[in-house]
Amino acid sequence: MTDRKQLLVVAHAPSPNTRKLVQAVLRGARHPDICDVEVAHRPPLEAGPQDVLRANAIILGTTENLGYMSGALKDFFDRIYYPCLEETQGLPYAVFIRAGHDGTGTRRAVESIVTGLRWRSIQEPLICRGAFSEEFTEQCEELGMTVAASLEAGII
Repeated sequence: MTDRKQLLVVAHAPSPNTRKLVQAVLRGARHPDICDVEVAHRPPLEAGPQDVLRANAIILGTTENLGYMSGALKDFFDRIYYPCLEETQGLPYAVFIRAGHDGTGTRRAVESIVTGLRWRSIQEPLICRGAFSEEFTEQCEELGMTVAASLEAGII
């Protein structure tokens, strides 16, 4: 029996730049100083209710598509919503958004669904706005590290 906590990363990464962001989140979450957190990454079209039910916390990642979340992340929510609704109330979550514009519609869409699930936000959404910047990878790495370290410490 293990006491390791489970961190699930469900992120849509259709481009090389968005893959860099996901890899940065995973690099941060798997920092060598964080020993008691197991990190699992599932693309939204592969993640299912069983993944969410095992998780102690979740990081969601999406692109901004026409002012909304990616269709892949919406599909994930459609498939996990009812199977997880009663079982995952209070699940700590964080979100990062790769937004070509302002990301507000995407943020609103994700927050609407996680509010219905009664998940608990552990920080303001990270919105990587405008032209791609390497600063985004640093922010995503910090996000992964912060969530994993907080989970390990029992803060979330």
